[in-house]
Amino acid sequence: MKQRKFRFKITTRGVHTNVKRLSSGATTGVLAVLAFSSLSARAENCESLAALAFPHTTITVAASIPAGTFAPPTGAPIPGLPAFCRVAGVIKPTSDSNIRFELWMPSAAWNGKYQQVGNATFGGSFFYAAGGGLPGIADGVKRGYATAGTDDGHASNDLNDATWALGHPERVIDFGYRAVHETAEKAKMIVDAFYGVHPTHSYFNGCSSGGREALMEAQRFPDDFDGIIAGAPANKWTHLMVAHVWDEQATLGNPASYIPFTKLPAITTAALAACDAQDGIVDGIINDPQQCHFDPSSLMCGGAESASCLTPLQLVALRKIYSGARNSRTGEQIFPGYMPGAESFKLGRGSWSLWITGTAPGNAQQFSEGNPFFANMMFEDPTWDFRTLNFDTDVAAIDAKLAPVLNATDPDLSGLDARGGKIIMYHGWNDPAIASKSSVDYYERVIAAQRPGMGHGHGEDQVALRRTQDFIRLFMAPGVNHCAGGPGPNTFDMLRALEAWVEGGTAPEKIVASHLSNGVVDRSRPLCPYPQVAVYLGSGSTDEAANFDCIAPGDNAQRSPSTH
Repeated sequence: MKQRKFRFKITTRGVHTNVKRLSSGATTGVLAVLAFSSLSARAENCESLAALAFPHTTITVAASIPAGTFAPPTGAPIPGLPAFCRVAGVIKPTSDSNIRFELWMPSAAWNGKYQQVGNATFGGSFFYAAGGGLPGIADGVKRGYATAGTDDGHASNDLNDATWALGHPERVIDFGYRAVHETAEKAKMIVDAFYGVHPTHSYFNGCSSGGREALMEAQRFPDDFDGIIAGAPANKWTHLMVAHVWDEQATLGNPASYIPFTKLPAITTAALAACDAQDGIVDGIINDPQQCHFDPSSLMCGGAESASCLTPLQLVALRKIYSGARNSRTGEQIFPGYMPGAESFKLGRGSWSLWITGTAPGNAQQFSEGNPFFANMMFEDPTWDFRTLNFDTDVAAIDAKLAPVLNATDPDLSGLDARGGKIIMYHGWNDPAIASKSSVDYYERVIAAQRPGMGHGHGEDQVALRRTQDFIRLFMAPGVNHCAGGPGPNTFDMLRALEAWVEGGTAPEKIVASHLSNGVVDRSRPLCPYPQVAVYLGSGSTDEAANFDCIAPGDNAQRSPSTH
């Protein structure tokens, strides 16, 4: 059978090189790619991708999947999928690396774009379908994207498993940043080969640990993606793990300090009584928790202990959770504390009963992340005890060993900005997993990085903010938990807003979020670019976004409502 000439592009660290694939088998460029035969049929084209050969990469699956329901290797069957080409493989940039990836490409109606989705916690598996506010590979394909994901360089069915890191520093690097970057490079090469053209735009979409991956890409590899969504980013990873153990010591260091989840409703009720009405609306949401100065001493038990009050030791623990991890000698903030107003387990998925207190002593999700991190990555001692962590002396050593690999805290995003890239960050104000103030702190550092040579007056601050908002915007979501859930409007489409910004030049002035009960929208609100907040315009329903506008703090000017 006569072979056809086939042209594709190689993407190497953001540089696109045209390479001609000749029927004789000769190749020019940096890759050796095996011959394709009879590429006229779509199905045969997909299966032929198994013959691709990239550096330190092995393709293990290249299969055409018909439209309908597909059962991925793990997780429930996924319905409503278009026909797609499924490619899976393994990348081994070092002798101790084993980075698995999956790429799903629509067989028809491809939108011409590439999307990569982030992982969660310690990774180890794939998010085939979206869940808990985390994007999935299948959801990208349904929107017409060629979509990929990675297991971050190790296989595990438990997102809290970090035993793979013990004695494997190269795998820690893979988890830290290399797996996502390697996947982006190789997946886009495969997209080139399958469609014969390079994606017009490339996007990264992640929340939580995936939000950390998003900012890591923006800082280390600004050529990989044109648009990046960084939701609730765990970008100061080492300090976040310290904060998890801070809460663990606060509630479990003394058994009498433990706060039962049955007391969380009383805490939420008291916090809302103190701060809910600050925005002029009593709606069960604290609109701007930074302005809330809730004193939990009102919860002190005056008599017998009950679910409606706290003992003195429980009150001390609660204050520590709100204050956040600190160095006791210097007073330096290690990681911010958690915001009041949505502690109660009755207020939706992902509240304190899951993350901070647990439903019993020791079973909180924070502890299932912090303890494995220190036992396997930091101290490399499976018997490590959380009670031994010293917040005054250990943090510097933790940062020296692991911050260069795991933290994405560099405020210099000039590389992405220079090539016209855009970032949308978002964070739920009532996130019980990653304190929301951490995103505000990082964003303010990015703003500060835009003002070299300028003074520090109001005018200079506004210039720096405008420069920053030209390429990165932060949206804080009142009443929203970790990536999703909570009493506030927590359903929104960041990808649509990012597409409009990257492809059409329309920066998001506000993003409408909805709250659903039993699948029906019962409230909508605009999410505003920080530091603006949503302000009720004084007429109409307070459950409709059209009756709010985004206004900067201290700006009382009323503007006509609009939506994006």
